[in-house]
Amino acid sequence: MQKGNVMAESRPRGRPKSFHDKTAENTIQSLDRALMILTAVSEAGGLTLSELAARTGQSAPTVYRVMTTFQTHSFAEMEEPGQLWHVGGGAFRVGSAFLRRTKVVERSRQVMDRLMRATGETANLGVEMRDQVLFLSQVETHETIRAFFPPGTLGPMHVSGIGKALLAWYPEDRITAIAAKGLPCFTACSLGEVGALRTDLVATRARGYALDDEERAEGMRCVAAPVFNAHGEPVAGISVSGPAFRLTQDRTAEIGALVRKAADEVTEATGGRVP
Repeated sequence: MQKGNVMAESRPRGRPKSFHDKTAENTIQSLDRALMILTAVSEAGGLTLSELAARTGQSAPTVYRVMTTFQTHSFAEMEEPGQLWHVGGGAFRVGSAFLRRTKVVERSRQVMDRLMRATGETANLGVEMRDQVLFLSQVETHETIRAFFPPGTLGPMHVSGIGKALLAWYPEDRITAIAAKGLPCFTACSLGEVGALRTDLVATRARGYALDDEERAEGMRCVAAPVFNAHGEPVAGISVSGPAFRLTQDRTAEIGALVRKAADEVTEATGGRVP
């Protein structure tokens, strides 16, 4: 028995005594301000320095110093035409630590591996980000010639299998807003007119899967289907992509059924429902 020694209440390692105190005295105000500014950038589709200053209530010089610091670490990037600030790839790489904890990424991995083995082509997982497709994960085929979308890759929705799989279940006003930003053509097969895109989306919804028929890159095809949340809303897409000489037109229906089944498996595993 120890005399004259009162044992202190134990606390989890790595937590200071002030762990539960979230008052201003225990926050770093400059860091708090910087993260507020970065959050504002992430919620917009590109902001000028003056717009960002007005939105956050900070002075333009303060915002500039914060954004150039983030730019140094690739957490932010500036688009030269119009000098618009956007979230950078560095923020995604840090955010990937969170993605590893989310159900859709975790639950889709084995499904994508089975899909790759069943089709012989690369399987992909993507979501929508700022009206573009953001690729989160990929299971590559062992073929020498194959599709490759490293995590963090962004692409236009209207020329992407995953993009069109999501668009087909979006409300009409959302499709109109995205199309209003422009539908650039990348190949002779790209759907550059909103009428042609809407016709394709109707067909996509009817058959249950989307087809990128050499619309983003000549010689490459992609078949995709959406993953739904508990409200029946499309929140992600799974696809199979590969060279057109292997992923031929007469295989798209067969592969489409496999992709649709894989997407439904992820929907069920994450507590979603197919509308």
